[in-house]
Amino acid sequence: MNFEYSEKVQELIIKLEAFMDEHIYPREQEFNDYFTDTKNRWAAHPIIEELKPKAKAAGLWNLFLPDPVHGAGLNNLEYAPLAEIMGRVMWSPEVFNCSAPDTGNMEVFAQYASQAQKDKWLTPLLNGEIRSAFAMTEPDVASSDATNIETSIIRDGDDYVVNGRKWYISGAMNEHCKIMIVMGKTDAQNPNRHIQQSQILVPMDTKGVTIVRPMEVFGYNDAPEGHAEIVFDNVRVPAENIILGEGRGFEIAQGRLGPGRIHHCMRLIGQAQRALEVMCQRAESRVAFGRKLSEQGSIREDIAKSSCEIEQARLLTLKAADAMDKVGNKAAREIIAQIKIIAPNMAATVIDRAMQMHGAKGLSQDSFLPRGFSYARMIRLADGPDQVHMSQLGKMLVKEYTK
Repeated sequence: MNFEYSEKVQELIIKLEAFMDEHIYPREQEFNDYFTDTKNRWAAHPIIEELKPKAKAAGLWNLFLPDPVHGAGLNNLEYAPLAEIMGRVMWSPEVFNCSAPDTGNMEVFAQYASQAQKDKWLTPLLNGEIRSAFAMTEPDVASSDATNIETSIIRDGDDYVVNGRKWYISGAMNEHCKIMIVMGKTDAQNPNRHIQQSQILVPMDTKGVTIVRPMEVFGYNDAPEGHAEIVFDNVRVPAENIILGEGRGFEIAQGRLGPGRIHHCMRLIGQAQRALEVMCQRAESRVAFGRKLSEQGSIREDIAKSSCEIEQARLLTLKAADAMDKVGNKAAREIIAQIKIIAPNMAATVIDRAMQMHGAKGLSQDSFLPRGFSYARMIRLADGPDQVHMSQLGKMLVKEYTK
């Protein structure tokens, strides 16, 4: 694996870091304070809307997309350092049109959608004009096993009728969210459980779509995106809204989750790296029991361990990205599982140490650390819990070494 980035990537890194220094870091507190005063926390944040045109003009737009026409033309390995930089501030990826779940949804549209579906939904997503959501998780079943999903998608003439209840639909609370990709069963009795599922496009304003409530994560509502609980009550959409065809839902989901999983890992490396930096600054600036924190053995150990763990996770992330580029997502699923297990746990551990070192401030709204910790802990469940990845990884390894 070549660790030297191309001249193009190095230029993008310099431009992105400069943009973050000028436009993102100085406005973090302003971004958070906005939600104290606004009456509609689900409206598009004015700072994000102000900065989007600047990011686009700077050539820092759709960096995640390998398509050179609509994106930056970067592969996964080249995108990794950029995602890490953006990940240092929770809300900054949206400024560059690189935020979840839109990135994964755009990849679904680009890879699986019909031309008509692309024209209607992918184009405005690529332009940053609308947001989207991916509706998979359900409160009444163990959704970590995607074959358990019970939402029904039944053909009725020229339409499909959708019935079910979903929750933690990230992004669906946002007023700019106009389209959902909904996973459900079109053939619940099929003996092959992996072809019971389909995915279908449901516009947010369709009759029968009811937002029940915003869900919270550790007390955060994650405005302005939010995580919605939604009921689908006899929701009728045209038959042409099915993606790829009936029975292809599980296949699409697996194709979507590979990049989505590693993008989260890349961003979490950024959160952890930033936590390490503020940890060092705090240790050097605070005095306890007559000595700087940086002069105390346990503090030095925490800093050293954090640095080692971040670098280990970073290298594994890059190796996984390189494997995805060379052999494809399916063939790289073993190492994708490894980094999905490692990175969120690493980030949560490092951020926890930084919080401890910051004392009360580390728990407060004056620090990015609590939200970063919440994000890292959430990703241990999002796109598949640790236990599922470990189970599948263990199964693959046993098979590999007992051939």
